[in-house]
Amino acid sequence: MKKFFILIFFLFNINFAFAEEKIVYLDINKIINESKAGIKINEQLKKINDKNIEDFKKFESKLKSEEADILKQKNILKEEDFNSKVKALRIKYDAYNEKKINTNSELKKMRDNAANKLLTAINEILKEYSLKNSISLMIDKKNIVIGKTQLDITNDILELLNKKISNISLN
Repeated sequence: MKKFFILIFFLFNINFAFAEEKIVYLDINKIINESKAGIKINEQLKKINDKNIEDFKKFESKLKSEEADILKQKNILKEEDFNSKVKALRIKYDAYNEKKINTNSELKKMRDNAANKLLTAINEILKEYSLKNSISLMIDKKNIVIGKTQLDITNDILELLNKKISNISLN
Protein backbone atom coordinates (compact mmCIF):
# COMPACT_ATOMS: atom_id res chain seq x y z
CA MET A 1 0.00 0.00 0.00
CA LYS A 2 2.87 2.33 0.79
CA LYS A 3 4.41 1.68 -2.65
CA PHE A 4 1.09 2.50 -4.30
CA PHE A 5 0.99 6.00 -2.70
CA ILE A 6 4.61 6.63 -3.63
CA LEU A 7 3.89 5.66 -7.24
CA ILE A 8 0.87 7.99 -7.41
CA PHE A 9 2.93 10.80 -5.85
CA PHE A 10 5.63 10.48 -8.53
CA LEU A 11 3.11 10.37 -11.35
CA PHE A 12 1.57 13.67 -10.26
CA ASN A 13 4.99 15.30 -9.89
CA ILE A 14 6.08 14.25 -13.38
CA ASN A 15 3.02 15.88 -14.95
CA PHE A 16 3.70 19.18 -13.23
CA ALA A 17 7.32 19.19 -14.41
CA PHE A 18 6.23 19.44 -18.06
CA ALA A 19 3.96 22.41 -17.35
CA GLU A 20 7.02 24.70 -17.13
CA GLU A 21 7.49 24.83 -20.93
CA LYS A 22 6.76 28.28 -22.38
CA ILE A 23 4.72 28.35 -25.58
CA VAL A 24 3.83 31.52 -27.54
CA TYR A 25 2.33 32.39 -30.90
CA LEU A 26 2.74 35.18 -33.44
CA ASP A 27 1.18 36.40 -36.68
CA ILE A 28 3.91 36.25 -39.34
CA ASN A 29 1.69 37.83 -42.02
CA LYS A 30 1.01 40.85 -39.80
CA ILE A 31 4.72 41.23 -39.08
CA ILE A 32 5.59 41.08 -42.77
CA ASN A 33 2.82 43.44 -43.91
CA GLU A 34 3.03 46.01 -41.09
CA SER A 35 6.78 46.25 -40.55
CA LYS A 36 8.61 49.25 -41.97
CA ALA A 37 10.68 47.02 -44.24
CA GLY A 38 7.62 45.08 -45.41
CA ILE A 39 5.71 48.25 -46.20
CA LYS A 40 8.65 49.65 -48.19
CA ILE A 41 9.05 46.38 -50.09
CA ASN A 42 5.36 46.45 -51.05
CA GLU A 43 5.59 50.11 -52.11
CA GLN A 44 8.66 49.47 -54.27
CA LEU A 45 7.08 46.41 -55.88
CA LYS A 46 3.87 48.35 -56.56
CA LYS A 47 5.81 51.18 -58.25
CA ILE A 48 7.71 48.73 -60.44
CA ASN A 49 4.53 46.83 -61.30
CA ASP A 50 2.62 50.03 -62.13
CA LYS A 51 5.45 51.20 -64.41
CA ASN A 52 5.52 47.81 -66.14
CA ILE A 53 1.76 47.89 -66.68
CA GLU A 54 1.98 51.40 -68.12
CA ASP A 55 4.75 50.34 -70.53
CA PHE A 56 2.78 47.26 -71.57
CA LYS A 57 -0.34 49.31 -72.25
CA LYS A 58 1.62 51.74 -74.42
CA PHE A 59 3.15 48.91 -76.40
CA GLU A 60 -0.23 47.17 -76.76
CA SER A 61 -1.83 50.32 -78.11
CA LYS A 62 1.07 50.69 -80.55
CA LEU A 63 0.56 47.11 -81.75
CA LYS A 64 -3.20 47.67 -82.13
CA SER A 65 -2.66 50.81 -84.20
CA GLU A 66 -0.19 48.93 -86.43
CA GLU A 67 -2.76 46.17 -86.83
CA ALA A 68 -5.45 48.70 -87.76
CA ASP A 69 -3.10 50.32 -90.32
CA ILE A 70 -2.35 46.95 -91.89
CA LEU A 71 -6.04 46.06 -92.06
CA LYS A 72 -6.78 49.41 -93.73
CA GLN A 73 -4.16 48.64 -96.38
CA LYS A 74 -5.42 45.08 -96.98
CA ASN A 75 -7.18 45.89 -100.25
CA ILE A 76 -4.46 48.23 -101.48
CA LEU A 77 -1.40 46.02 -100.86
CA LYS A 78 -0.38 42.98 -102.79
CA GLU A 79 -1.05 39.73 -101.00
CA GLU A 80 2.70 39.11 -100.49
CA ASP A 81 3.26 42.55 -98.95
CA PHE A 82 0.18 42.18 -96.75
CA ASN A 83 1.29 38.74 -95.53
CA SER A 84 4.81 39.99 -94.80
CA LYS A 85 3.42 42.89 -92.75
CA VAL A 86 1.12 40.52 -90.85
CA LYS A 87 4.05 38.20 -90.22
CA ALA A 88 6.18 41.10 -88.93
CA LEU A 89 3.32 42.15 -86.64
CA ARG A 90 3.04 38.59 -85.28
CA ILE A 91 6.77 38.60 -84.56
CA LYS A 92 6.40 41.87 -82.66
CA TYR A 93 3.41 40.46 -80.77
CA ASP A 94 5.33 37.29 -79.83
CA ALA A 95 8.29 39.38 -78.68
CA TYR A 96 5.92 41.51 -76.61
CA ASN A 97 4.41 38.42 -74.95
CA GLU A 98 7.87 37.04 -74.20
CA LYS A 99 8.98 40.37 -72.74
CA LYS A 100 5.85 40.51 -70.61
CA ILE A 101 6.46 37.00 -69.25
CA ASN A 102 10.12 37.78 -68.53
CA THR A 103 9.28 41.06 -66.81
CA ASN A 104 6.67 39.39 -64.62
CA SER A 105 9.04 36.58 -63.69
CA GLU A 106 11.76 39.13 -62.79
CA LEU A 107 9.26 40.96 -60.59
CA LYS A 108 8.34 37.67 -58.92
CA LYS A 109 12.04 36.90 -58.31
CA MET A 110 12.55 40.34 -56.76
CA ARG A 111 9.51 39.82 -54.53
CA ASP A 112 10.71 36.37 -53.47
CA ASN A 113 14.26 37.58 -52.75
CA ALA A 114 13.01 40.50 -50.67
CA ALA A 115 10.61 38.24 -48.78
CA ASN A 116 13.43 35.77 -48.08
CA LYS A 117 15.65 38.57 -46.75
CA LEU A 118 12.84 39.79 -44.52
CA LEU A 119 12.03 36.29 -43.27
CA THR A 120 15.72 35.69 -42.53
CA ALA A 121 15.79 38.86 -40.43
CA ILE A 122 12.58 37.83 -38.66
CA ASN A 123 14.03 34.38 -38.00
CA GLU A 124 17.14 35.88 -36.39
CA ILE A 125 14.98 38.09 -34.18
CA LEU A 126 12.83 35.11 -33.20
CA LYS A 127 15.92 33.11 -32.22
CA GLU A 128 17.25 35.93 -30.06
CA TYR A 129 13.83 36.54 -28.52
CA SER A 130 13.29 32.86 -27.71
CA LEU A 131 16.70 32.56 -26.06
CA LYS A 132 16.24 35.76 -24.08
CA ASN A 133 12.74 34.84 -22.86
CA SER A 134 13.27 31.05 -22.48
CA ILE A 135 10.59 30.18 -25.01
CA SER A 136 10.31 26.51 -25.92
CA LEU A 137 7.86 26.71 -28.81
CA MET A 138 6.62 29.43 -31.19
CA ILE A 139 3.58 28.77 -33.36
CA ASP A 140 2.19 30.80 -36.26
CA LYS A 141 -1.17 32.34 -35.39
CA LYS A 142 -2.88 30.85 -38.45
CA ASN A 143 -2.38 27.39 -36.92
CA ILE A 144 -4.05 28.35 -33.61
CA VAL A 145 -7.75 27.87 -33.04
CA ILE A 146 -7.89 29.78 -29.77
CA GLY A 147 -5.28 31.08 -27.36
CA LYS A 148 -4.70 33.59 -24.60
CA THR A 149 -3.82 37.04 -25.85
CA GLN A 150 -0.98 37.16 -23.33
CA LEU A 151 0.78 34.47 -25.39
CA ASP A 152 0.71 36.60 -28.57
CA ILE A 153 4.18 38.12 -29.16
CA THR A 154 3.44 39.63 -32.58
CA ASN A 155 3.73 43.27 -31.48
CA ASP A 156 6.98 42.61 -29.58
CA ILE A 157 8.57 41.01 -32.64
CA LEU A 158 7.22 43.79 -34.87
CA GLU A 159 8.88 46.43 -32.67
CA LEU A 160 12.18 44.54 -32.65
CA LEU A 161 12.09 44.14 -36.44
CA ASN A 162 11.35 47.84 -36.97
CA LYS A 163 14.31 48.73 -34.75
CA LYS A 164 16.63 46.33 -36.54
CA ILE A 165 15.62 46.78 -40.20
CA SER A 166 13.73 49.63 -41.80
CA ASN A 167 14.46 48.93 -45.48
CA ILE A 168 15.33 45.99 -47.71
CA SER A 169 16.59 46.57 -51.25
CA LEU A 170 15.02 44.80 -54.20
CA ASN A 171 18.03 43.29 -55.93
